[in-house]
Amino acid sequence: MTEFTYNNSYQASIKMALFEALYGRKCRSPFHWSEVGEKLILGPEVVQEAESKVRLARERLIAAQSRQKSYADKRQPQLEFQVGDHVFLKVSPPKGIKRFDIRGKFSPWFIGPYEILERVGSVAYWLALPLNLSGVHNVFHVFALRKYVFDPAHVLGSTLLKLWEDLSFEEQLVRILAPEVKASES
Repeated sequence: MTEFTYNNSYQASIKMALFEALYGRKCRSPFHWSEVGEKLILGPEVVQEAESKVRLARERLIAAQSRQKSYADKRQPQLEFQVGDHVFLKVSPPKGIKRFDIRGKFSPWFIGPYEILERVGSVAYWLALPLNLSGVHNVFHVFALRKYVFDPAHVLGSTLLKLWEDLSFEEQLVRILAPEVKASES
C-alpha cells in the first residue's frame, strides 16, 4: 500500500505522479474502477506518449535542480585562493563532536598559516606543510581553509600543539582555576 501511495503521489519536481511519468497515464485506483468510458490505447501512440512524458519529466527535473542549486549557492560563500597565499588549516572537530573523549571549548580550530603551493581542481589546494605534519595528506578542500592576512607583528606557532595524522589533538589539563565542590540536589 505504501508503494502504491508513493507512486501515485504528486511529485513537485516533475509536476506529476511517478506512475503517470512512467506509463503516460494516470493510475486507475479502486475508486475509479466503476467509471465507464476509459479508452484502451495500443500501439506506437502509447510509446510516443510515454516518451513525451519522460522528456517532460526530465525538463522539469532539470528546472527543479537549477532552482535548488540557485538557493544553495546563495548561502554558500565562494572561496578562492591564489598560489602563494597563506591560509589557516582547520584541525578541530565541529561543535558537539567528541574526538578521543575530549571536548574543549578553548581548543584551537585552525593552525597555520601555511602557504598554498598549487591549486588542485576547482575546490582543492596543495599546502606546504611542516615536517611534523608529514603524515598528513597535503591536499585540502577549500572549506578546510581560512584566509590569513599577513601581519608582521602577528606571530603564530603550532609547535606546542601535537597533532595526530587525522588532524586531531589531545588537550592537557594545566590547572583547575576554581576547585569548588558543588553538591547535587538529588
